[in-house]
Amino acid sequence: MIARLKGQVVPNSDESVIVDVNGVGYEVFVSEHTRIASLDSASVNFWVHTHVREDSFQLFGFASRAEKDLFMSLNKVSGIGPKVAMKIISGAPLTSIVQMIDDGDVRGLSKLPKVGKKTAEQIVLELKGKLVLESEGSRPIGFSSRADIVSALINLGFRLTDVEKAVDQMDPSTNFADGVRLGLATLSNC
Repeated sequence: MIARLKGQVVPNSDESVIVDVNGVGYEVFVSEHTRIASLDSASVNFWVHTHVREDSFQLFGFASRAEKDLFMSLNKVSGIGPKVAMKIISGAPLTSIVQMIDDGDVRGLSKLPKVGKKTAEQIVLELKGKLVLESEGSRPIGFSSRADIVSALINLGFRLTDVEKAVDQMDPSTNFADGVRLGLATLSNC
């Protein structure tokens, strides 16, 4: 199974990119957030889930381990396959989705792409209180993930290169809310 891919990105569609690894192009389905961020990068390093069925072999890529963990959790919910899980992740920032699940916010979840009321209820039933997303260092990340701060700032319209410079200046223990606030202050002065 393919677990990680590092290479150059070639745009492909609204749902996928091609990752060129030493001349071999892999089609990788990604979230909207990851796709937009990857198009601004010279190279990417994706965590990958390899989905194999008798009629297909698909790769799903993630910019962070936390995004992959949420995808894997959603993929285990009855009635949600990998493409729907990816649409859900594309519908809101990672931390917002986790917060809606932990709060039992069926109404908020049902506003995400491909999620109706029954699916939202099923997500809450199966995942509420059970999400422990891991960071690169194998510790719970809560809302202090660097990737979440980067994703939030990109979604606010800032360029990836500028966002990464701003986030690199932050203390590694900065929580999500403070990270976004500091990032906005730094990026607004550029």
